[in-house]
Amino acid sequence: MRLFGYLLATAISIALLVASWGHHVEFDFSEAAAVVAGAWCVWLTVKENIWNWPIGNVSSFYFFVTFLHQRLYADMTLQLVYIVLGFVGWYWWLHGGRDRSTLVVSKTTPSTALAIVVILAAATWAEYVYLVHIKDSAPFLDALTTGLSLAAQFMLTKKLIENWYVWITADIIYIGLYIYKHLYLSSGLYAVFIVMCVMGLRAWRMSMNKAEVASV
Repeated sequence: MRLFGYLLATAISIALLVASWGHHVEFDFSEAAAVVAGAWCVWLTVKENIWNWPIGNVSSFYFFVTFLHQRLYADMTLQLVYIVLGFVGWYWWLHGGRDRSTLVVSKTTPSTALAIVVILAAATWAEYVYLVHIKDSAPFLDALTTGLSLAAQFMLTKKLIENWYVWITADIIYIGLYIYKHLYLSSGLYAVFIVMCVMGLRAWRMSMNKAEVASV
């Protein structure tokens, strides 16, 4: 099953690249590298594989370059935050559990969820005002997706299972935004991400149930 997953991720990456060339879409190496590394990152995250963090940082670097060219400044800055959180998540997954053990999947507490929603709303509004000021090409969607992604990424570093729901919401919005910006390769990747998020939700739920049984 694991081999099948790796082959599937590789096939998806190749298919996205071929589709981009085949339809004469302007090809950009940075976007392509970000897409391939991003696909692998999400798949490894679904499998709770620690290597999702360094590979995710590679994807973030190339997305930073891509968004700089597209004047999506919030998404560009978001990649820098992703890189920092990538190192934090790498450490937490290894040593963030009880007695510095490996972190296990858990549910978000009501107080944590409320704090995330309040911070998300405030940050989205503040960022929207700023992006309008600097003439971002899609200020509201750029601000909203940035806020959702940061919330989801924080939840991911703590292995909170609800991160997958937040990612799905962000991915749906990203698809429309990237089609609007003619980033068809990236929009295709985010469509694949939604499928992988559903797979991740299912796999993490099983992992969480096993951990709960083992702790009894």
